[in-house]
Amino acid sequence: MGLWDKMREPVFLKESSDAQKQIQMLDGLAPYLTLEGQEILRQDIRFLEYGISGERQIAYELKNSHMPMYILHDIYLEDGNLSAQIDYIVVTRKLCFIIECKNLYGNMEITPSGAFYRIMNVGGQRKMEAMYSPITQNEHHLELLKKIRLDEKGNFLFRKMAEKQFDRCYHSVVVLANPKTMVYARDAAPSIREKVIRADQLVAYIRRKYQESTESELSDKKLKEWAESFLDLHQEKQKNYLYKYQPYWLPDSGERDEKKPDIGNSAMGRKRTGSASETGRDIERKKETEYHAGDKSAKIPKESGSAEGVSVRIEDTPLFKALRVYRWKKSQEEGIKPYFIYNDNQLKDLIAKMPRNTRELCQVAGFGEIKAKKYGPEILEILGQFRGR
Repeated sequence: MGLWDKMREPVFLKESSDAQKQIQMLDGLAPYLTLEGQEILRQDIRFLEYGISGERQIAYELKNSHMPMYILHDIYLEDGNLSAQIDYIVVTRKLCFIIECKNLYGNMEITPSGAFYRIMNVGGQRKMEAMYSPITQNEHHLELLKKIRLDEKGNFLFRKMAEKQFDRCYHSVVVLANPKTMVYARDAAPSIREKVIRADQLVAYIRRKYQESTESELSDKKLKEWAESFLDLHQEKQKNYLYKYQPYWLPDSGERDEKKPDIGNSAMGRKRTGSASETGRDIERKKETEYHAGDKSAKIPKESGSAEGVSVRIEDTPLFKALRVYRWKKSQEEGIKPYFIYNDNQLKDLIAKMPRNTRELCQVAGFGEIKAKKYGPEILEILGQFRGR
């Protein structure tokens, strides 16, 4: 640290969060959803608010640390198919701390093997459920950050030097924000116990690690440059928060409502600065929300719900929407992309041919024997509901 360095207190380089934006987007959505959709929405908002309250607790501790440090909240990293959402990055003159915030309801137990369990009292009975290791989760974040940092180095020697320095200077820690949460970890390995702390222990943990470190202290200028380098890596996530509620959207009354959110126009990609290339998930959402301009005047077969000779958009028909909802639900059940079941062009061919059995379904673009056998009964049932309307 230089003689003229004046930084003495913590500084937030980034304080906003993606969760706050999500709540703003969801606020006022309930009147446009079915009762089932409203219940899902209320639960999602409760979880978001609970998470935000936990992160605020950590922010409070850091702001009152009276240590020279830079703090970045809610940093999103992406490299190829890998991504990481980091709750907090704390940069000090010697070390950098990657923090995963957990605001749990109930208590936590860590077994000797390192397995994590959440313990709750439900109806007077003790309920215990396994949970994904937050230590492993945060270490994945750290590994991605390490990969990005090492990829910045030009040759093998510089990479090896940077790797050793990274391992010395970066620390992963899980912070439990709920002051009522108790951690039972007596039999867990010390290396595991040390990585799970309470929010009121965070500043003491940072101070101790800092004092134990033999790294040289950075000047104000170098410290700021290090912290700003994380801000440069952050990719602003512009996400369609309304997409998951699409199956619960109430039918349009036909009346103009300027307050009504537009699910289709809410789908956006991710960008670092300016307009960036789309990720696979962005492309998937585009396929779900955008239609081909050349198909706007496609005619609907009489069987699928329009008067013969009347030119209407296929996408505006109840049958098209019903088949899209089915596709979305099945993709959620199976954990696959919706267009793996059928894309929009195949959906239109499905409506154009209106198959009555599995054999005819195999004549639809994108449907072979296996897919027809797997999805055919449910698809044919949907088509049957609209046949002859």
